[in-house]
Amino acid sequence: MSSRERAFAQVDVFSATPFLGNPVAVVLDADGLSDEAMARFARWTNLSETTFVLPPRAASADYRLRIFTPGGELPFAGHPTLGSAHAWLESGGEPGDPDVIVQECGAGLVQIRQTDAGLAFAAPATTRSGPLEPALLARVAAALGIGVDRVVAHGWVDNGPGWLAVQLSTAEEVLALDPDLSGVRDLMIGVVGAHPDGRFELRAFAPAIGVDEDPVTGSLNASVAQWLIGRGAAPSRYTASQGARVGREGTIAVTTDAASQVWVGGPSTTGIRGRVLI
Repeated sequence: MSSRERAFAQVDVFSATPFLGNPVAVVLDADGLSDEAMARFARWTNLSETTFVLPPRAASADYRLRIFTPGGELPFAGHPTLGSAHAWLESGGEPGDPDVIVQECGAGLVQIRQTDAGLAFAAPATTRSGPLEPALLARVAAALGIGVDRVVAHGWVDNGPGWLAVQLSTAEEVLALDPDLSGVRDLMIGVVGAHPDGRFELRAFAPAIGVDEDPVTGSLNASVAQWLIGRGAAPSRYTASQGARVGREGTIAVTTDAASQVWVGGPSTTGIRGRVLI
């Protein structure tokens, strides 16, 4: 297929200050692109994720989204979901239901709604849970440069990308980590700890998809929120921060509705808008 111009945006997600969140590249008119063309473009943008907006297949969806990292395709990711919805709305997209956008992706249908904090997505259910095996926990602790005894809690929190999580006693401990990821190139590791004021600090190490540390991670925050709230380790509404060690200021708002659905949201700002030749 020959190249043509397609609408394009690059959106900064999870920061009220432009260029201090996590960027996502969004191709808004991706109909007809091959898998290889999408993968090649995602490698070229060299961002943690690049998305492609397509006509929906499900009757109840407003659009279909494919999400690529430089290393391959993901069934779901959080900040690309919010950034793509933001770009879709700015480009004239109109949801069938004015109160909710329905995104179709590899993980199924994801609801997105407007909140005081910005767009928020309904956290998908985790597909794998339960504690880490002792040998795996030891490998993760060694990669983080800490003893297993410093891990307050641990578990699988996978909602598509393959996340596992460990909780440390404090946010200060999380921020002090200087990991060696050479021995965990097959893993997706989230680390969380609490600030004295009740906020949580997260860091996301994703060597399995070629990203040593992700600035701000919607999918991880979504699954960690369910893990923390489900164990009574966090209230039903809280704020998390992420990205300080990589020069970002990500802010994530977590809320739980009356139906016990966890929502994860934050502000989005378009940094680049135009057309791309693919």
